Amino acid sequence: MAGWARAVRALVLDVSGVLYDSGGGGGTPIAGSAEAVRRIKASGLKLRFCTNETQATRENFVKKLQGLGFDISVDEVTAPAPAACRILKERGLRPHLLVHNDLVPEFAEIDKANPNCVVIGDAAENFTYANLNEAFRVLIGMEKPVLISLGRGRYYKETDGLKLDVGAYMKALEYACDVQAEVVGKPAKKFFESALAEMGVRPQEAIMIGDDIVNDVGGAQQCGMRAVQVQTGKYRPCDENHPYVKPNAYVDNLAEAVDIILQQL
Repeated sequence: MAGWARAVRALVLDVSGVLYDSGGGGGTPIAGSAEAVRRIKASGLKLRFCTNETQATRENFVKKLQGLGFDISVDEVTAPAPAACRILKERGLRPHLLVHNDLVPEFAEIDKANPNCVVIGDAAENFTYANLNEAFRVLIGMEKPVLISLGRGRYYKETDGLKLDVGAYMKALEYACDVQAEVVGKPAKKFFESALAEMGVRPQEAIMIGDDIVNDVGGAQQCGMRAVQVQTGKYRPCDENHPYVKPNAYVDNLAEAVDIILQQL
């Protein structure tokens, strides 16, 4: 019946839309999700939280989730900003940042003088015309523009509704500057591979649980993982008619997915 849940050693969980809906002064836990995380940990399965969150440092993001009742620590979270910092250091890149104010501390040790690339994240209210135009001018002035995007999500869900995500603004800069962004975060294959490596498991031993048909489900499947879509967060019924991404299963929420997986152990 639930063959997709068999022979699993590890779970990779999206966060926003799976554990909680953001907004509303911090966020609202999705019913049963905190208990589901506790049950995963008690089962002995390996667990990684794989998020494209770029409105806060990992430390502050984890504190918020702990405040919502989740058993989570910083070293269990794979997030785009630390991965981007590794790339910047390895390649000697000095970024012009178009990110949320609360994410800036993640780049404290990175040289930002005389920028030779642009890093864009979910800047929220910082996505003004002036700020986008400044990033455009930095890119267009380069002989070989380098644009690094902390994800490419189209939208996400807050408690008051859907919000435009970084991907929409990334596409604007790509079009204006005739450049293709390097995506750090879901659905990039390397991002999922880093989460698997940190757990020491092979792709076929892990299941991704997410609400985003392309970034969570499609990205994980391209990496060789099984992927389940929850019908919470940004899920919409039209996702089930996606032309090329087909989840291994649909579940009502994280709690139902965990019930099915634990029954197979």
